[in-house]
Amino acid sequence: MGLRSPRVVGRDDELSVLQRASDELRSGRGGAVFLVGEGGIGKSRLAAEAAGRALAAGLPVLRGRASSIGPMVPFRPLAEALLSHFRGGRPPELPELDAYLPVLAQLVPDWGSRDRPHQGGSLVVLAEAVLRLLAVTARESGCVVVLEDLHDADAETLFILEYLVDNLAGAGALLVATQRDEPGDALRLAHAADRRASATVLPLRRLGRGHTRELAAACLETEPDRLPGQAIDLLWHTSDGNPFVLEELLHGMVGDGLLVDGHDGWQVIGEPGSRVPAALVTTIAGRVGQLGAEAETLLSVAAILGGRFPLAIVQQVTGMDDHTLHSHLSAAVTAQLVTTDETTPGWYAFRHPLTAEALLARLVPSTKADLAARAADAVEARHPKLPGDLCALVASLRLTALDEPAAGRLFFEAGQRALDAGAADSAVAMLTQAHQLLATADPADRAEVLGTLLHALGQTGQFDRAVELAAEFTETGFLERAAKVHTQLAWVAYVAGRHDDCLSQIGQARSLLGAPRPEEQQAAIDAVEATLWLDVPGPDHTRRAERLARQAWQVAESPFVACQALQALGVVVLERDLDESEEYLHHARRIAEENHLHHLHTQVLARIGGHRVLAEGDESFLDLAHAEARRTGAITLSCTVDSVRTMHAIMRGEFAVAAELTDRNMPVLTRLKLTALSQYLLMTRAMAAAHRADRAGMELALDEFLAAGGQHAQEMVLCLGLARTFCSLLEENPDRARRELAQVDAMEEEKPSRFHLSGRHGLRLLLDALAGVPGTADGTHAARRMRWNRQFIGLADAVTLGRKGLAAQANDAVADALEAAAPYPMARHLGLRLVAETAAADGWGDPVTWLKDAEEYFHSAEIPAVASACRGLLRRTGAHVQQRRTGLERVPQSLRSSGVTVREYEVLQLLAGRMSNKDVARRLHISPRTVEKHVASLMTKLGHTGRAELTEYASALPER
Repeated sequence: MGLRSPRVVGRDDELSVLQRASDELRSGRGGAVFLVGEGGIGKSRLAAEAAGRALAAGLPVLRGRASSIGPMVPFRPLAEALLSHFRGGRPPELPELDAYLPVLAQLVPDWGSRDRPHQGGSLVVLAEAVLRLLAVTARESGCVVVLEDLHDADAETLFILEYLVDNLAGAGALLVATQRDEPGDALRLAHAADRRASATVLPLRRLGRGHTRELAAACLETEPDRLPGQAIDLLWHTSDGNPFVLEELLHGMVGDGLLVDGHDGWQVIGEPGSRVPAALVTTIAGRVGQLGAEAETLLSVAAILGGRFPLAIVQQVTGMDDHTLHSHLSAAVTAQLVTTDETTPGWYAFRHPLTAEALLARLVPSTKADLAARAADAVEARHPKLPGDLCALVASLRLTALDEPAAGRLFFEAGQRALDAGAADSAVAMLTQAHQLLATADPADRAEVLGTLLHALGQTGQFDRAVELAAEFTETGFLERAAKVHTQLAWVAYVAGRHDDCLSQIGQARSLLGAPRPEEQQAAIDAVEATLWLDVPGPDHTRRAERLARQAWQVAESPFVACQALQALGVVVLERDLDESEEYLHHARRIAEENHLHHLHTQVLARIGGHRVLAEGDESFLDLAHAEARRTGAITLSCTVDSVRTMHAIMRGEFAVAAELTDRNMPVLTRLKLTALSQYLLMTRAMAAAHRADRAGMELALDEFLAAGGQHAQEMVLCLGLARTFCSLLEENPDRARRELAQVDAMEEEKPSRFHLSGRHGLRLLLDALAGVPGTADGTHAARRMRWNRQFIGLADAVTLGRKGLAAQANDAVADALEAAAPYPMARHLGLRLVAETAAADGWGDPVTWLKDAEEYFHSAEIPAVASACRGLLRRTGAHVQQRRTGLERVPQSLRSSGVTVREYEVLQLLAGRMSNKDVARRLHISPRTVEKHVASLMTKLGHTGRAELTEYASALPER
């Protein structure tokens, strides 16, 4: 008799909800269920039931738990859950996970390696990584993730869970989470998800009298009618329907001999009111006391360590030999106070958090402090480097032991680790505690802690609080350190797109340092400001960015600062010299390689790749950048590279490739809330539709672009120059195309962009030349050397030279243009169609061949306006024109070989229905006389002597 119910009682409705959610996994649909209620109400019991049913069905089950003992450790429930399933194993070898493995190494350390470093940073990226891993785990038949005690979870875990619950449906994973019904972030998350229909919240109520009897009978392994009403009333009123308290009380009543089993059923012996424990703590104390003083010491040490505890540490603190330790532990297990921890070998856990809390409440402060100090010593002796969450645990133990300086130093270390892992909220909590505990420490130590805390505050967007704390640097005389912190906060503000905050932080950094400033500090400030001005359009901003970047590069000692300054220079000089731009970027690449700056190295490769695509249409460096981004888990950079590859695929006419890249990246960008990249991809979607002459599709994509705030984005010039202008040209409307390019010019004059393929430096020159308008473009701009622009510039030069009667030079210009246009079939044929008429009139080039090739290309591409224009121009030159009728492929080959046209085949099909000429004419919207001519032509071509014979022949044709 275990005095624990072998089955769940009084929760039929909740079990039905959990079962339905589990059943939906078979159809690939996941979800989330939050079990909410007070401590002891049965949340864990229900979660265990759901896990057990899933295991019985052969589903993977991942389990984790938050802890109320000690500080909040970032990602603890998630790390436990993943480790419970993947501990000691290799990660799934699937392409869709490759880029995310370095990120997941934060939670599963075995998946990190030297060539695949752990990646901290964006919590959204980590959330996406966990989602991808769950989707892979659930691929066969679904999976269940059980996370308990979310009311004790850290902010980072809750952030990731909020992301997951909105996306689990498509991942095929079911989250079952437990939490108390206490106000807090966890409860708000659950109810918000419930309102969005992303999750189901199940509030657990206390048991009524009937279910109290049923639960007690199940615990005692008897029938409900064998229990006396007096005992049930006592249990119900005292426990108030809380199952855990009820079981504890029942255990006490049986143990004290108050409730005994007899021949006529269970009976209450003695006076109930005087012998029932008055409080749960007293009940637990009585059970612990029955185990003896040594067992009580063992359990008290365990409670000091938390709801879960490593047995080796408990043994080291208590000094018990193996036999004594395991004897007392077995007794505690038998008494149902503790149980083995299924997630970690060698660890145990209290059956309920209330048990650990009750044990701690019984300890006097001096005993608690002594046990905490001994436990901290034991953990440090066994794990000197305090890996994982042990650092935060020992920090909490030192604080309980009243050793504030040691606790402060450990909280500082734990906060630094949390910050490196991307858990900025947890880092703020621990660093704040370190800052308070080290208030009287050495000023240099305080400055180091404060500097890290300010950086963490910047990461979480708490700029106002960071500014207040930064004043402490000034008070202690650490001005250079204060300036460095403001520079760090400036970078954070820049990455977050908060340009005003970035400028404010830069100004404060400069003010603190005064003049003259230390060169390295000056370089760091200049580098971030130079990068900022590149993203803030303005007439003088490019020159200011170049000046600052050069200053930073010339004196920078930090590889990070030098690399950032060189990248800024590479972007700035792109407008005037492609070669010089690449020199700066390759220099930055070498610095990043030599100093193992993995993220910066990938970033520079992506910039070089983008430049090579612009200069020569060469994707080799983009491929390197993409591979490196996936290898190191740089998800944002991977998406950035894919966005450039998408645009280049459209320029090359590879629309299927572009669509695949867009479909793969757009959901990720949306979930990661990367607005700028999402806008760029929406622009490419509009561009792809425009290059297929699909105006409706283009306008739909442009509407999405504008809805995403695109009207204020630099990509707006590309929406005009690479989308609307091309669509107008493919609709044979060059006047509208020129008006749209004029809009591009106006935008660039008001707010210069960093996009150089919008038409201003290429296509506009060709349209101006065709219209007889003198070219006004900057002949020195490096954009003229970009391959996409060179094809149009060459054709514009040919038109101008041809009009001057310089046929040979015009032909040379066309040859140069065609060489540049080799990778871009649609643009090449469109350009030749545009210049063919002028070439024919002025006597240069090979306009007939160009028009025939263009007609063939645009006919195959189903762009009828240009194909038709090409045929019209060919007729005007007297050249033979191939007949093109839509639907020719539907005409059977035997009829095509007899010369039957598309229209004649349509007439023949209607004759099979024995229609009159008048009926056929009405159906095809032609005159009866025309039908008569088609019928006569069909009889001649097919060798039939009369209409009746032709009708019989038509009736025998297979339907198509």
